[in-house]
Amino acid sequence: MRYLVISDIHGASRALEQALSLEKTLGTDRILLLGDLLYHGPRNDLPSPYAPKEVAASLNERKERILAVRGNCDAEVDQMVLEFPIMKVFDTLRLEDGRKIILTHGHHNEYQMGLCGGCAVLSGHTHIATAECDEEGVYRCNPGSISMPKGTLPASMGLLDEEGFSVLDLMGKELLSVKFKR
Repeated sequence: MRYLVISDIHGASRALEQALSLEKTLGTDRILLLGDLLYHGPRNDLPSPYAPKEVAASLNERKERILAVRGNCDAEVDQMVLEFPIMKVFDTLRLEDGRKIILTHGHHNEYQMGLCGGCAVLSGHTHIATAECDEEGVYRCNPGSISMPKGTLPASMGLLDEEGFSVLDLMGKELLSVKFKR
């Protein structure tokens, strides 16, 4: 199974459509959303175009394939317009090979308990893309932001499968990657 990983949309409809346009090309089966979906947040400028209703409609069309967690800019009112759950602070899934994947926005640390070598933590929040393995053997991956990237890389998203995690720009070009050890 292949997962398209998107974080920090912040209501940017054009960026979301660009990311989602690569679903077939990348051969993704599911979409993992790491929070901050509709609202731009009080510390951010409005992305262009800012169209949270369009973002909600586009995501709702794919609701059966989405697994999402709550970001610090997501609220109960956002859940009212989205047709899939977004209110969990973190969630987990298992890859076909049994590898544990922890999904979080990254603004809470509850998920840190029970981390073990070989598991992967996918988080957003910082808007800075990363794909690395720490000294304990925990993979720490951030797809960056499709709407408001920070750091040196452009707007980006992630691709997750049994092989590893890659950060891609919105044209599908690989920017960073980490391969999982067997």
